[in-house]
Amino acid sequence: MTSAAPTATLHLVDPAHDPWQWANAHDPQPAPRAGLILHASQWEAVRERWPAELPVGVLWPNDRSVQALADDLPRLDLIALHFPRWTDGRAYSQARLLRGRLGFSGQLRAVGDVIADQVLQLWRCGFDAAELRPGQSAEVAHQALRWFAAHYQPDVRHPDGGLLHA
Repeated sequence: MTSAAPTATLHLVDPAHDPWQWANAHDPQPAPRAGLILHASQWEAVRERWPAELPVGVLWPNDRSVQALADDLPRLDLIALHFPRWTDGRAYSQARLLRGRLGFSGQLRAVGDVIADQVLQLWRCGFDAAELRPGQSAEVAHQALRWFAAHYQPDVRHPDGGLLHA
């Protein structure tokens, strides 16, 4: 007997109604304010003086090790991992490391060239939010979260495997 369809709850971000705002990429040291997503270089420039009480996020490139964020994880409320192309899977590995090995518990968001067909894999790797590229259907993405009732392989959410046996 297999388990029921996963109760995947991946938040699809609507940029027009997102409480998180992107920092101006041309400002090397943005002024602190709540709900700002900084680029990696901006975070590195301001992390020592960023007020602990202000929620902050960081956009982390997929060609850098997430281990560099290990000491900052308790201070970060959101990490956006970038997919430069939907066929580039390095951000999946980063997500697995952040959730599984490093224990990040904040929002893990997929950004960039993210398509609806990716959402189940995103969820299984530990993402809990995604910003779909323009033109992608949120309805198709929600359907994709229910494509499979169970999985043979373990994932971040089911480390012992996705199948239940009678």
